[in-house]
Amino acid sequence: LAAGCLNSQRVPADTAAGPPVKPGRIAGDNIPTAWRGSKTAREWTSIVLHHTATETGSVESIHADHRRRTTRGKPWLGIGYHFVIGNGKGMPDGAVEPTFRWRDQLHGAHAGHQGYNQHGIGIALIGHFDRQPPPPAQLASLRRLIAHLRTAHRIPASGLVGHGDIKSTACPGRLFPLAT
Repeated sequence: LAAGCLNSQRVPADTAAGPPVKPGRIAGDNIPTAWRGSKTAREWTSIVLHHTATETGSVESIHADHRRRTTRGKPWLGIGYHFVIGNGKGMPDGAVEPTFRWRDQLHGAHAGHQGYNQHGIGIALIGHFDRQPPPPAQLASLRRLIAHLRTAHRIPASGLVGHGDIKSTACPGRLFPLAT
């Protein structure tokens, strides 16, 4: 993972999320307030990266889809991810939107693994990365979000994983640049 795009030391500015966060320090006022959550932080130990495997989408559309799902007869609370990053098709390209799970510091429903759902921050990028790679603005926002989350929650580089690293799935897609 460390050799891929996510190890970039330079994060281009993106208008959707404000000025870049420099790796190795907490950004303070340089990050959107919504990235901080509104409750006391959970004990986060990892970040799990996903793609939606769709060409279009938004927090609202994913939330509606997930609310229709059940596990062992019990309905889901809604969107299983903590953050969604747009690709310009349903959400602005590079826009980072926290979900209710992040704002309220709730467990995720994204990993298919109890430990990663309880202590892993789920980030979904809109797109199907078996068909095409993520656009540059989306990756810049992802780098910026990861830099902030790793620093703020002391998540080691080894805690940054693709969904397919913890469950038998192609997610986040073969064209997602986890590693070179």
